[in-house]
Amino acid sequence: MNASHSDTADILTSTQVLRPRPSGIKGWLMQTAISAAPIVFCLLRRFKPILKLGNTVITSRYDDVIEVFNTDEAFMVPYREKLDLVTKDQPFILGLPDGVEYRSALGAMRNVVVSSDLPDLVQQVEVRAEALVEAADGRLEVVADLVRPLAFEVLAGYFGVPEPEVGHLDVWATRLFEFVFMGSTSDTDLMQQVNVIAPAFRAHVAAEIARRKAQGLGRDDVMTRCLTRQAAGEPGYSDDEIRTNIMCMVIGGPPQWPMVVPQALEQLLRHPDALKAAVAAAQADDDDLLWQIVQEAIRFDPLAPGLPRIATRAYEIAQGERRACRVPKGANVIASFASAMMDERHVPDPSSFDAARAEDQYINFGHGLHECFGLHINRACLHLILKPLLKRPGLRRAPGPKGKLRKNGLFAESLSVRFT
Repeated sequence: MNASHSDTADILTSTQVLRPRPSGIKGWLMQTAISAAPIVFCLLRRFKPILKLGNTVITSRYDDVIEVFNTDEAFMVPYREKLDLVTKDQPFILGLPDGVEYRSALGAMRNVVVSSDLPDLVQQVEVRAEALVEAADGRLEVVADLVRPLAFEVLAGYFGVPEPEVGHLDVWATRLFEFVFMGSTSDTDLMQQVNVIAPAFRAHVAAEIARRKAQGLGRDDVMTRCLTRQAAGEPGYSDDEIRTNIMCMVIGGPPQWPMVVPQALEQLLRHPDALKAAVAAAQADDDDLLWQIVQEAIRFDPLAPGLPRIATRAYEIAQGERRACRVPKGANVIASFASAMMDERHVPDPSSFDAARAEDQYINFGHGLHECFGLHINRACLHLILKPLLKRPGLRRAPGPKGKLRKNGLFAESLSVRFT
């Protein structure tokens, strides 16, 4: 569906980061389904661990979810078609199966997104988070006034993507994130926006590449490193490859933080002892302990209930077990990692808040071949966004509905707090 000229201008310059939530019965059904998911998964784990509904198979136990994630040759990520619409058919690692093309593209990005960047990113997050909390003067909307602006300022800057002259990077990236990971090509409103935003985003990143080539590479960021390797004649760094990789990193990275960080804070507010421990860790500058607490909070409400895969061949999950299920080629498979992290067969006493859990009990950012590329950045930074807030005395919910986490589908929409 093509937008008119006026519609195009409205889409490109919109400040509405999240689309309006569905109204009426559709909105009610969506929110009810999301709210009921933990109960449904609990029943599935006990009575029907691998549920087959038509051409869809849902795995709910830890072992089966990990098996799906680890069996890449049988369960492929389904993002390629939508990513091709966003990138204009330039492959990105998230849509590729294992193989020479995938490993070459992954290696090219690992050359320029390196762990030695973490100290600088950590410092940026701490400084910016402190400034935003200080400016809030005791009243803070966590999603829109803390996490989202910080995420896009720090991460987009790290990748080398400035704000467009016309439009807003957080709106563009969030809309494309929604399309790739949650959307459907049958959603005409979403497709209208994607058909406007995607080419504008491509042109914006391409223009920045051209500008740096003409005027000098400038600061040390991921784009500069890509262009330096391109100038040295290394493969994997053509203009189109650089544009696609950096654009998709901005689409896949910054929109995550405004989802998981407010959701983690909501869980801390629901667990007073955990909140007390987080406050103590923040005040003692014990960042490792603070990460363990925040990671455990994310386990209770991760990015999504599950991640999709497509069966590339017939395969039997949990072969030899009573729950075994033969998955036909072409089936849609949901690896319910949120359910897996509540599976008492692998996660002891999963309903209790325990920040001392073993690392293999967490699948907050996927697992296996397509585990979140920025996992090391999340591990270094997410808890530090909340650190200055946790240091403020009297941290509590705002009065009334504003003080409870409000969601728009799978996106955290708002959560307001007060502090002294």
